[in-house]
Amino acid sequence: MTPLREKMVRDMQLRRLSDNTQRVYTHAVFALAKHYMKAPDRITNEQIQDYVLYMLNERKLSWSTCDTNVAGLQFFYGVTLGRNSMRLAIPPRKSEKRLPEILSADEISRLFAAANNLKHRVLLETAYSAGLRVSELVHLKITDIDSDRMLIRIGQGKGNKDRYTLLSPRLLQQLRDYWREYRPSSWLFQGQKPDRPLSRISASKVFNAAKEDAGIHKVGGVHSLRHAFATHLLEAGVDARTIQILNGHKSILSTMRYLQVTRKKIGNTQSPLDLLAIPDPGHFQ
Repeated sequence: MTPLREKMVRDMQLRRLSDNTQRVYTHAVFALAKHYMKAPDRITNEQIQDYVLYMLNERKLSWSTCDTNVAGLQFFYGVTLGRNSMRLAIPPRKSEKRLPEILSADEISRLFAAANNLKHRVLLETAYSAGLRVSELVHLKITDIDSDRMLIRIGQGKGNKDRYTLLSPRLLQQLRDYWREYRPSSWLFQGQKPDRPLSRISASKVFNAAKEDAGIHKVGGVHSLRHAFATHLLEAGVDARTIQILNGHKSILSTMRYLQVTRKKIGNTQSPLDLLAIPDPGHFQ
């Protein structure tokens, strides 16, 4: 690790930025340095601005991705290098609001059946049954499974907050079968090295492989299981406030958007066409 990167990491850790934010910010600086093939502290403000335009106009990255990269560059130049003249801003633009494509109960069952081994199937079942983010999923420890209270403890989830979520009796049995076969020591889903958790990329690959084998063509990655968790609970009659707590949503508005995709609310609503008293076509003949 170069001294500059080491200093940046130290600055981020002192400000308690999440591991994911640290990774994204350092990659933003690395990509800039690679683009100009020079050390980042030798790149001028004008070159940085040209690079932002390059991301927008040539690479055609989304505005949200550019905003994140700019935030990383601003941190490096403003905090780590103390370059007070650093001024970068992308004019705000309304982000696209896209609703997730929700996996049905049948598709979820097919997905689990397509998982090619017990570890992969239990990994996917845990994500769905507890409504976990992929980062939360791979960082579960054996001690997070509270079988006495039938809860799963999520340590330092998004926003560095702890919470509890559901532990399904069926999942508990699957976890016991999994433990007897794999004997994980600390991390529930350990990676190739026993002292390291499974990577988020590996978890995504497990989901994508099972999704392809199951013949599921809906758009979405492993986070689709979290969307399905919230939506299926709403369809089962669970109140939004409870789902907010289980999902760890900061705002109830994040939970309420699932009302827009629930079959119970939409599928059971009559179209106004069905309410019209339309004469039989034969009446006009």
